[in-house]
Amino acid sequence: MKAMQNRERESAGQHQGAAMKKGWQTKTLGDVCAVIAGQSPEGKFYNADGKGMPFYQGKKDFGDKFIEAPTTWTTQTTKIAKEGDILMSVRAPVGPVNFATDEVCIGRGLAAIRSSDELNRNFLFYQLWHLQPEIAGREGAVFASINKAEIEALPIAYAPLAEQQRIVGLLDEAFEGLATAKANAEKNLQNARALFESHLQSVFTQRGPGWLAKRLEDIADADCSLSYGIVQPGEEFDEGMPIVRPTDLTSKVIRLTGLKRIDPKLAEGYKRTTLQGGELLLCVRGSTGVISIASTELVGANVTRGIVPIRFNRSLLLSEFGFHLLSGGPVQRQIREKTYGTALMQINIRDLRLISLSIPPLNEQRAIAAKLDSLYEETQRLARLYERKCAALEALKRSLLHQAFSGEL
Repeated sequence: MKAMQNRERESAGQHQGAAMKKGWQTKTLGDVCAVIAGQSPEGKFYNADGKGMPFYQGKKDFGDKFIEAPTTWTTQTTKIAKEGDILMSVRAPVGPVNFATDEVCIGRGLAAIRSSDELNRNFLFYQLWHLQPEIAGREGAVFASINKAEIEALPIAYAPLAEQQRIVGLLDEAFEGLATAKANAEKNLQNARALFESHLQSVFTQRGPGWLAKRLEDIADADCSLSYGIVQPGEEFDEGMPIVRPTDLTSKVIRLTGLKRIDPKLAEGYKRTTLQGGELLLCVRGSTGVISIASTELVGANVTRGIVPIRFNRSLLLSEFGFHLLSGGPVQRQIREKTYGTALMQINIRDLRLISLSIPPLNEQRAIAAKLDSLYEETQRLARLYERKCAALEALKRSLLHQAFSGEL
């Protein structure tokens, strides 16, 4: 934590500069707050039946500003946070904060910060929010944990109570406006996605004349075995063969950039899954049912055990239509029904081959695919706009927090 402590001293100096301008002071968090380190009860005392006290143990229980409704309770209480205490995640990720909305028991993944009467708790909350990058570490050096003494040593910009309340009022108003802007952007995106899903659903549930029911194995191309990919791809291999993993299926089309490369010798027993470009890549382990398309850049590449490449018999099914067909509700429901496992969800090849598909004549496939492609691209355009807007709003938040706690607001 030495690097973080050095940054804290630099930060303290910056806060001191603000103090010279506005009469603020720099104090440590321990000067004005009590810090309660969490301690987990024995697991045998946990329950999901609402018996005892609500129990929280890490960031997974956090909302935007307030902790979520409890899912775990404990009949043995160890360390207790009171309503209004600020809860800090003290294990990776380090630094996120939330308010406790009730008296709760906290595990070792959390610490409770209880402000004194001289410190507005919302002023402290916003300041800890501002300091989170410093707490977690810069330049990728994210710390795995922070202890009670290190939390108490955090430098806090301290102002008269009236000034604290003024700043909180300004930040509350600004953040409420930013939240509204984000919610509106999200609603537009949800509406676009709902429109696309509705059209997709109507296409594949209101079949017209000439549609045929086929199993997936019946419409696969003759050279497509519907097989799993490489089971043990090994370590990164410089200038090696590209390989697609389930975690790579994050866009409609998968390209070469960013793919792991492996020793080509490891693929010698998996020639059946060598990519020709244009295949549908179906995830069969983990997030089963996720689908992407292999770009022509991937000719000669391969896939891991969690992906099945699919090439269709073009006289029966066009791949551009197949992408939407396999993404639609009827097929996705069959995939979910056949998915099994707890720690690792998966679907086996036998069940995959027997999935039932309804396919129209080729000319109708082309027309449907063109309409769905257009709707899909519009949805993706709105998604990109939403992501850029969220990034801009987040940057504005950070700017406002910087101004607030450097004496510029």
